[in-house]
Amino acid sequence: MFELSHITKRYGSIDAVASVDLVTARGKTTVLIGPSGCGKSTLLRVMLGLITPEVGRVQFDGDTVSADSAMMLRRKMGYVIQDGGLFPHLTARGNATLLPRYLGWDVDRASKRLEELAELTQFPADGLDRYPAELSGGQRQRVGLIRSLMLDPDVLLMDEPLGALDPMIRSKLQEDLRAIFQRLGKTVVMVTHDLGECAYFADTIVLMRGGSIVQEGSFKDLVDSPTEDFVTEFVNAQRGVLTAMGEA
Repeated sequence: MFELSHITKRYGSIDAVASVDLVTARGKTTVLIGPSGCGKSTLLRVMLGLITPEVGRVQFDGDTVSADSAMMLRRKMGYVIQDGGLFPHLTARGNATLLPRYLGWDVDRASKRLEELAELTQFPADGLDRYPAELSGGQRQRVGLIRSLMLDPDVLLMDEPLGALDPMIRSKLQEDLRAIFQRLGKTVVMVTHDLGECAYFADTIVLMRGGSIVQEGSFKDLVDSPTEDFVTEFVNAQRGVLTAMGEA
């Protein structure tokens, strides 16, 4: 789905992403993980075409992501950020139908799609006409997910989508998200800092450090076959997660 070749993105003298090569599989969930500042969110934004790398090429389903093509290609990509990223002056309905209105969908088409997605994401119908400040954190995140799915994108890109939620709401949303991924068969690229969340969602884990990919593979690969000491240190830092999952 995505093919990244030699991607480098610099800020001043710092390489936020340094010569990264990555291919994401269609219909699978790829999770980018690593310590703060490792480049995982920057890499996701490069995929979206929100950031232009100094070096390298991004291809999405065979098309090159560039300044000229990014706007059109983003219609095939759903983007979810922490806390939903909702506009406070728009209702949940207004936020969710923003792109369809921009693209000239008629009201009936947009309303039907919204109803389908509200049911899919278990968002209450009576919440659609509330403003973000009147919604819970979990509800705002569900609206963000609905908005990202309105155009039935080929891929979902998610940047710490559950990071701002309390543990109980987060656990419920994790269950619901995985069920939605499985039902829709979407290609997903997700950023998280949480190893347990990573293990829960990922078909492929991409562990980053200092703008580079340190190891790529399954959760079991990271635990049982670390490529360097940093991988072991990163896993051990969240050893309680592994113990709870029976992996320790």
